[in-house]
Amino acid sequence: MDMASETREERGRSLNLDMLRETRVLIAGAFMVGLIIGLVVLGWQVWPVEWENASPQELSPAYQEDYMRMVIDSYNLRQDDATAAQRINALGEGAEQALAAVAAAPGDQSAEAIAQFQTQLGVTAAPTSAAPNAGIDSGAEDSASPLVNGNALITLCGIAGVLALALGGIYFIRRRQNDGERPVALRAQDLTKDAAQTDYRAMGESKPLSQWMTTYLVGDDLFDDSFSIDSVEGEFLGECGVGIAETIGVGNPKRVSAFEIWLFDKNDIQTVTKVLMSSHVFRDDSARERLSAKGEPVLASPGMEAVLETETLQLIARVVDMTYGEGALPEDSFFERITLELAVWSKV
Repeated sequence: MDMASETREERGRSLNLDMLRETRVLIAGAFMVGLIIGLVVLGWQVWPVEWENASPQELSPAYQEDYMRMVIDSYNLRQDDATAAQRINALGEGAEQALAAVAAAPGDQSAEAIAQFQTQLGVTAAPTSAAPNAGIDSGAEDSASPLVNGNALITLCGIAGVLALALGGIYFIRRRQNDGERPVALRAQDLTKDAAQTDYRAMGESKPLSQWMTTYLVGDDLFDDSFSIDSVEGEFLGECGVGIAETIGVGNPKRVSAFEIWLFDKNDIQTVTKVLMSSHVFRDDSARERLSAKGEPVLASPGMEAVLETETLQLIARVVDMTYGEGALPEDSFFERITLELAVWSKV
């Protein structure tokens, strides 16, 4: 009893760990996909960022140079010191560099007008080694900068996309190839839900005190289901369950050839057990005799019923559905799938 409960708890912990690991993989993959969709698709294509009401100091160096040329032209036309100073201050730290670029490449503006602007306002130009075409080079460099940044972002997004695809691929490959406990247990649960319980009232019998379904699928090496039996008032009366009793062959997953069905009554001194065997094991005299030490041998077949009785409880275990596995082992020697119904009545 205690070993069965511990095994079931161990099985539950293993299921929870598997679910946690796969959830983490899904979260990481979803984050990568969301990053790509949000940044590339929505951020650049659908709803790109639009700059509005930018101040002069936020302009690129090439546009700051053009701004400085307009300030110089306006000043030479109106000679308004206060307005010119205000406009220069709007460039912030870029004012000296912009003036240096204009002075180095006057273009269609006269060098005298630029020098007069500097003298009148006391504006100094930062040292520059720019060639006469520095303004053009600055603009070219500035226009290339977003392109370089854009290429870097595209590269990062591409890497993120590859990682997301790789994580997704690993996850789905593991789900398809992994014949471990979690996917097997989930499929078994689906089969259990689809199985119809016996309507004992329609058969003219009393309604069971409790009634359960459980399904085993090959690969569920820790299969061990147990159920608490309680009275209508909630009083604990006992427990029942089914677990693996015997396997055949070697390797993983294990091939189960017999199950142990048991019934515990708190008012009885011992646990009643019957061993549900495959056809091959049941016909093997030595195997049947060896397993008889665990409980009364019973041949498994669709629809068969095994009755277990204690001092105050009666249990009927019915094989709802079953199929044998195929392979190198003897025919009808191990179970591929089996669904059992356990129904319990109180005898008092």
